[in-house]
Amino acid sequence: MQESTSGWLQGTSGIGLAVTPLRMEQMNLSSILTNFTPDTLTTHSWGRLKAALSLHKKKTGMCLQQASYDEDISDAEKVYQECQQSGPLSFSDCIPPARMKHCSKIGEGTFGEVFSTMNDSNETVALKIIPVEGSQQVNGEQQKTFGEILHEIIISKELSCLNMKEINKTDGFIGLNNLHCVRGCYPEALLKAWDKFDRQKGSENDRPDFFDDEQLFLILEFEFGGSDLENINGKLSSLVQAKSVLHQVTAALAVAEQALCFEHRDLHWGNILVKNIKHKHNEFILNGTVHSIETRGVHIKIIDYSLSRLEIDGLTVSCDISNDEELFMGQGDYQFEIYRLMKKENNNCWSTYNPHSNVLWLHYLAEKLLSMNYKYKAQTNQQRTLKSALKSFQAEILRYPSATELFLHSFFFFKES
Repeated sequence: MQESTSGWLQGTSGIGLAVTPLRMEQMNLSSILTNFTPDTLTTHSWGRLKAALSLHKKKTGMCLQQASYDEDISDAEKVYQECQQSGPLSFSDCIPPARMKHCSKIGEGTFGEVFSTMNDSNETVALKIIPVEGSQQVNGEQQKTFGEILHEIIISKELSCLNMKEINKTDGFIGLNNLHCVRGCYPEALLKAWDKFDRQKGSENDRPDFFDDEQLFLILEFEFGGSDLENINGKLSSLVQAKSVLHQVTAALAVAEQALCFEHRDLHWGNILVKNIKHKHNEFILNGTVHSIETRGVHIKIIDYSLSRLEIDGLTVSCDISNDEELFMGQGDYQFEIYRLMKKENNNCWSTYNPHSNVLWLHYLAEKLLSMNYKYKAQTNQQRTLKSALKSFQAEILRYPSATELFLHSFFFFKES
């Protein structure tokens, strides 16, 4: 599913997010439910799941709290509790006028719009605004229900928290700072930002001026993570930086595989953010072992989990796309072939774990990096050697069963750049 981000989502510390914690060993979630999808999560299991997943903010930091819920709880109430709200806020409650006037549209997708603004700490953040529960189609699609949006909330929280773990740790997934549910017409300041984006870059979305004052939106506030790979084509210095991008993405996927049995399932180059950094190495932990990657001046963040799948203590959180015929009919880019290959490999069963899907997307990424333009052409012996090595890597990558095995055993990642 194509999402144009054009530079969204840089490191900011969280501001008041009830993020998913380290899992509680005393609660065996596999006894609650298996093969969870938002449509099948029961109200009884939600209370127990929520008790295991939620951290609530305190001035002294984050602490785990057991939560108890009524047996009869709606999907709307589940989302409001994830947002730590009793009901919807207004746009101005969520984005005060002083912040609203600094909003710039930086990306879009069929889900909705992405804007950048400043948070209370004067840091740049990205706001992903998704209309929910309405009857009007948006960008040719039905709006997501509260039940469907829970999938993205849970996965975003789990992956955001991987940068705080001890056994499997990575900062390769975009950090989720906060989330809110709001109600009302689209604010004029955001419409002006939308128009500016449309004039400068052209939008494929519907102008969001048709929503009435009863429309609900989910607003996810993410750290700002840089520009997506598609939009920095020609801006990376050389294949040396490209190799670091590939290495970092592989490492992040490997950590998530080991921690959460994670598959991204939609890792096209619009869902990989890249920003320039000064530190030379990026450390992460895979199964208790600390690894270090040469950054070569760039750092990646993986985004957009609308098709993703993971497990939490045996509980499967996944998106069933078995009947999404349009998704598997795309032509013109290798991206669309990846969807069909995933479907073939998992027999169109999207709750099962098939980490080779991550390898398929890494094969796609290698192809994109080979076809991209760079500031400096591969004219030196070092550059030509690296390009040859990347081609050899692409030729062998599909034989690995997972990103973990690829990261640990591919000779490409152990060669000098």
